[in-house]
Amino acid sequence: MKKKQLCLGAFMRPVSIHTAAWRFPGGSPDANFSLKTIVSLAKKLEAAKFDAFFMADHLAVLNMPMDALKRSATVTSFDPLTLLPAIAMVTNRLGLIATASTTFESPYLIARRFASLDHISDGRAGWNIVTTSNPDAAKNFGMDDQMPHAQRYARAREFFDVVTGLWDSWADDAFVRDVEKGIFFDPDRLHILDHEGEYLKVRGPLNIARPIQGWPLIVQAGASDAGRQLAAETAEMVFSSARNIPDAQEYFQDIKSRAENAGRNPDHLKILPGALVIVGETESEAREKRDLLDSLVHYDSGIASLSIALGHDASKFDPDAPLPNVPETEASKSGQARVKSLAQAENLTVRQLAGRFGGYAGNAFVGTPKSIADEMEAWIDEDASDGFNIMMPYLPMGLDDVCEKVVPELQRRGRFRTEYSGRTLRENLGVPRPKNKFFQTQ
Repeated sequence: MKKKQLCLGAFMRPVSIHTAAWRFPGGSPDANFSLKTIVSLAKKLEAAKFDAFFMADHLAVLNMPMDALKRSATVTSFDPLTLLPAIAMVTNRLGLIATASTTFESPYLIARRFASLDHISDGRAGWNIVTTSNPDAAKNFGMDDQMPHAQRYARAREFFDVVTGLWDSWADDAFVRDVEKGIFFDPDRLHILDHEGEYLKVRGPLNIARPIQGWPLIVQAGASDAGRQLAAETAEMVFSSARNIPDAQEYFQDIKSRAENAGRNPDHLKILPGALVIVGETESEAREKRDLLDSLVHYDSGIASLSIALGHDASKFDPDAPLPNVPETEASKSGQARVKSLAQAENLTVRQLAGRFGGYAGNAFVGTPKSIADEMEAWIDEDASDGFNIMMPYLPMGLDDVCEKVVPELQRRGRFRTEYSGRTLRENLGVPRPKNKFFQTQ
């Protein structure tokens, strides 16, 4: 029986997600805004046969207290749809996924930009659909506050229909380019969308040919009930945040079942939990790297994040003592439970918890290449994931450890490709090219 194969994405923001990555010894403090550095990282990911380079995005700077904000490297970063075409020119098979918000942007422009990226990259584009909840972002787009949650998701669902409808404006064979007759395209193979819905009004057609993949890969990260439903109905890759196998199994089953109920093939929807990966020659060395990384999160930054998770002002606690008993609040029950569980499981002090929550408190694989591969195999064999969205702890060394040590171990076990199987992102993931909504290919 053939072993299940892992899908591997690289979560690049546009580099590491960890707040202290830019401070790690031997790292690249300017990596977040250095094209040369980011290109070198993308090339390494392609050499390791990663499925995709995923670039997250944010539309505001002022999203935390200034004492914490001044310590963040993510206050400056490239626009994803400006950066990824540059990466497309120096790579050949690596998928290129960008975040773009349905809350503030125009569906026509989103459709055009991602169609362009798909053509420029020869079929490697992916769109991570997000709704933006940050009130500071709303103020950058002429609004005083964020759109209500339910409204954001209703708009996102309509937005998806409009964008995919625009991508299908042209039949695949619309551009006849008949030089003798002087006919560039066949008008019968052009569809005008003429959409008028609850939130959006878009005439169309899109002024670019249908993307090479039909549609760029659709990516989502649904966590709430509305988000899960949106992911199940629309996404082909889903990023999740489960921290253990039981939680991941519940999410995996829920999303796949919802997709099937929506008339979709659940095998065509790949679920990739996020995972910070820290590699050592020994387990203790890997833990020492994690401890050092977390220790570089400044206390001002970490304690602010811990306070948000707890729903209480953690700055009043003794930093070097265990977490005291904290009453529940209505505002942060799940976040508080996560803090208490982690504190108890790993016997962490308040200072250590601040370092963890100020840096990255999600799922992490910390160990040797063998132990990390063991954990990854367990997740996919127990139907907890289809792979992972790998988060690099620091650059470039953390990425090198993943590409040069963990990936070869997975390849030796027959769990990960040694060569790309296709040309496009969809082909490499085993996700079919969607049919045109309006035309059948003749």
